[in-house]
Amino acid sequence: MAPRLHGRAFYESIGSPKLVLAPMVDQSEFAWRLLTRSFLPAELRTSILAYSPMLHAKIFSQNPKYREDHFRPRKAAAAPEKARAEGAEADFSPNDWHLDGNPSLDRPLFMQFCANDPALFLEAAKHVQPYCDAVDLNLGCPQGIAKKGRYGAFLQEDWDLISKLINALHRELDIPVTAKFRIQETREKTLEYAKMILSAGASIITVHGRRREQKGHNTGLADWEMIKFLRDELPKETVIFANGNILQHGDIQKCLDATGADGVMSAEGNLYDPAILAPPPPVGEEGREYWRGKNGLGGYRMDAVLRRYLDILYLHVLEQSPPDRQPLFLASDPEPAPTPEPTPPADEPPAKRQKLDSELKRKDKKVTDTNFTAMQAHLFHLLRALISKHTNVRDALARSRAGDIPAYENVLSLVEAATKEGLLEYERDPSLYEPESEAHAAVDWQSSDAAVRRCKRPYWVCQSHVRPLPEEAVLKGSIQLSKKELARRQREEEESKAARLVPEGAVEEVATNGVEKAEEIPREGMVCG
Repeated sequence: MAPRLHGRAFYESIGSPKLVLAPMVDQSEFAWRLLTRSFLPAELRTSILAYSPMLHAKIFSQNPKYREDHFRPRKAAAAPEKARAEGAEADFSPNDWHLDGNPSLDRPLFMQFCANDPALFLEAAKHVQPYCDAVDLNLGCPQGIAKKGRYGAFLQEDWDLISKLINALHRELDIPVTAKFRIQETREKTLEYAKMILSAGASIITVHGRRREQKGHNTGLADWEMIKFLRDELPKETVIFANGNILQHGDIQKCLDATGADGVMSAEGNLYDPAILAPPPPVGEEGREYWRGKNGLGGYRMDAVLRRYLDILYLHVLEQSPPDRQPLFLASDPEPAPTPEPTPPADEPPAKRQKLDSELKRKDKKVTDTNFTAMQAHLFHLLRALISKHTNVRDALARSRAGDIPAYENVLSLVEAATKEGLLEYERDPSLYEPESEAHAAVDWQSSDAAVRRCKRPYWVCQSHVRPLPEEAVLKGSIQLSKKELARRQREEEESKAARLVPEGAVEEVATNGVEKAEEIPREGMVCG
């Protein structure tokens, strides 16, 4: 076996990817990873590094059914359980490769686990090491279930345990170990935290520029300046991925420039627009899948992306050919001639619709394959703008169950009809859907309005969902402040007035038409969106 690479040497061995698909619980499974990569030319798809969904190390190491549902690298019975547990590659034919980690489809791939027991973390990692490029430790999950289970971001006070978790894999595993974490309260503490993780043996660190409490309505903006501080203070050979604030493809280069990171990770932005890591096609080469408006702004059509997604499931998970499909509608298409409905002979009853095998299986057996269980949540993200207008699509999607492919084909038909309606409306009156141009949009650094205007597209086009900033959520009543927080804010306001400062900026006297007035100046380098 070749010596294990570490740090930047390892990063360079997998192609030095700058585009990274984030680990997301039950949402970055094989089919979605393949969909995300599909928007790049075939020869460039390995330039996207993808992470598996976060898996629970203890359950993964002890429960074969959990492993089978969430990790399918080989075809059934191809890899003996003992060989997988020992991390042995054994004598497998290339034809035995199936989904997760398939060298022709799903690399580079990092498998991510949450863990709080070094031995169980190592055992789980040994199951996956023949089929991935690295194993990642989740130190960023801020959800209540992570607090209850004592993993993710709720390990960040136990530096000794984190060091043991990472070092166990660094010493015993044949592939590198990496870690993803959130920033802490101060620059100094975040820097020491990162140094501890690296000294324990992490080859790559992913820095989510938000603190543990920044979630839900309190998500707010990721702090790119903190990531830049780590880049400047850590050794140059340290490989850093930046995570946070990626709403559109153009934000990737902005993040690279602002942080100096080696790569940029997209999480929620990818769920709403799985093409976010790929550049848009050149003008004039949109084809039928990509829509570009008269103002030059555009994106991939939802019906096109949903077709791609379903076809991936047919070809790779179900291992069958997708149904024949008509070309996607364009407003420039000639009107097809109407075709009469065939009528059955008078002496024969109407033919009953045959039940598909998948429908029968759905009734007899609960579907647990994560490639199917993730479908409904994916489509509620992907179609968010469309279903707010076409509630019939929302209702059909809500009734769709895991593995019920005919139900999702019905959703596709409804999405195609809604897209056709929107395209025809746009041709009649573009002003109904043409967003304000980014170049002329007024920027308010204390509001999410600028980001909304920047990302807004017609409802049939994939687009990021912009969350209100915490202060906006407070004004809307989505967040109720505690008495302690109210007292702190009042104290800060009084101190700011005394110092002639305001939160996030400064008050300056600006002369306008000869009249002086107070103006708020945004904080330098503040990133919006």
